[in-house]
Amino acid sequence: MIIIMKANASDGDIEAVLTRLESGGWRTHVSKGEERTIIGIIGDERRLDQGAMSRMDGVDRVVPVLRPFKLASRDFQPDDSKVSINGHVFGGNKIVVMAGPCSVESLEQMRETAIAVREAGAHMLRGGAFKPRTSPYSFQGMGEAGLKILAQVREETGLYVVTEVMSPDQVELVSKYADMLQIGTRNMQNYALLNAVGQTNMPVLLKRGMMSTIEELLMSAEYIMSNGNHRVVLCERGIRTFEKYTRNTLDINAVPVLKELTHLPVVVDPSHATGKWTLVKAASKAAVAAGADGLIIEVHPNPAEASSDGEQSLKPQRFAELMVEVGRVAAAVGRSV
Repeated sequence: MIIIMKANASDGDIEAVLTRLESGGWRTHVSKGEERTIIGIIGDERRLDQGAMSRMDGVDRVVPVLRPFKLASRDFQPDDSKVSINGHVFGGNKIVVMAGPCSVESLEQMRETAIAVREAGAHMLRGGAFKPRTSPYSFQGMGEAGLKILAQVREETGLYVVTEVMSPDQVELVSKYADMLQIGTRNMQNYALLNAVGQTNMPVLLKRGMMSTIEELLMSAEYIMSNGNHRVVLCERGIRTFEKYTRNTLDINAVPVLKELTHLPVVVDPSHATGKWTLVKAASKAAVAAGADGLIIEVHPNPAEASSDGEQSLKPQRFAELMVEVGRVAAAVGRSV
């Protein structure tokens, strides 16, 4: 449920509403737009006397939020959220590009990649220290040693780091080294993990499950936000369909649909969505044209020798070419990279 304040409501009016709600045991979230302030109510709404609340000074109306996701709903917060990391803003005019290998393999590999993607215009460095793999015999990542490499390369290049966390007991460790926590597709509905990252103040990149609906993605975001962390960025990374030519099917519709349903920023992962480096450039341009706020792209100095996902990784030169073309598309829709 939300309370929409009148355009001329005073700070005192807003504070009185907040005090009444919080004294009744409800949690609140205030969204101040250009014209109006909206107060979101979190808790058992059945106990709320809507009539009494609507008669308070400065209150325009009390409106139920019918969608199951409340905090993530655009009804709850009409204005776009912005998540900032070192001056790079997800949800602003600039398309934020995160680039790097699927897995951290060595300091030399990460340093070479980071320098190359930075020179091409990337804003953040991606790389997996912990890797959930379909096969237990596949490379599982370097663990904390990989996190230390990411942190060292960040110090050398200035590129802030996004990396995956796989379980609640890893959250504190990964948060020591990373600047953004990634929840991978296989963990989108790991509710213990969602609660754990929700109890931090770390930015979270939440990837859509490969067989999950848009509403299920938003409900997972709701878990994080209900714990107090509203620094959530959604990621469309392709879903599993009957098509076998690509690794997954990029649901490009998800970008405008999410923009309609939620105020949270939306990025696209064209590497996992296609599974083929030859298709990554086209998918990246389509994502930007559809309204994505960012891209997360796999880049490796030698994809043929990559420990994981080499077939979908771009060589640095190809990534540089992609950035030029993505920049043209961004300019055409009034944005920049």
